[in-house]
Amino acid sequence: MKLRIEGLNKSYGNNGIISNLSVQCEKGEIVSVFGRNGCGKSTLLKIIFGSLKADQMTLTIDEKEINPKKSRSSQLIGYLPQSSFLPKELNVRNLIPMCYRGDEQDKIFYAPRVSTFENKKIGYLSQGEVRYLESLIVGNLKHPFLLLDEPFSMIEPLYKELIKEFYLNIKPNKGIIITDHNYNDVLEISNRSFLLQKGQKIAINDKNCLKENGYLTSSDYN
Repeated sequence: MKLRIEGLNKSYGNNGIISNLSVQCEKGEIVSVFGRNGCGKSTLLKIIFGSLKADQMTLTIDEKEINPKKSRSSQLIGYLPQSSFLPKELNVRNLIPMCYRGDEQDKIFYAPRVSTFENKKIGYLSQGEVRYLESLIVGNLKHPFLLLDEPFSMIEPLYKELIKEFYLNIKPNKGIIITDHNYNDVLEISNRSFLLQKGQKIAINDKNCLKENGYLTSSDYN
């Protein structure tokens, strides 16, 4: 199963963010997107998900053209936004049944370490616990494609490793597009990567490519 974006253009006024961009992602792979703040990474994911309109774009899944907004109702594309979306006043044990029914809840309740915080309210969880829980909720949806906006940002190493392991476990059944500044973690789990720079994409093979194209400084690299 293949998701393909072709001829994507997006501007804000006279400021061109993305220009004639083409991206594809197949089920069974993780494609990572690097870029400095403001380069259009989050914009790209929002456009694919259908929460932001492109100036121009063709989105196809298995060669069939799809309206991004309808992809949500068709359960084709899941999306983990950069900001937390879980209501802070809810208890974790009460939240999970709102997202999944019956035995499907076991995928969350019996995931590693969930038992250590399942009786807490969302507002009392650490950033790592929240991001891990959000990843489990979104990643276990039946959608064949998944968009991840900075899943590793500002979280504890323990949960960073759990999240990476989870994405690798679900990868055989999903096509995943991920963006995050934690380049080592992202490169570790990605099959293909590109740098979004001045609205264009540059293929990235390793972190040396990130340095050569100005995304990393010498101090970052070392």
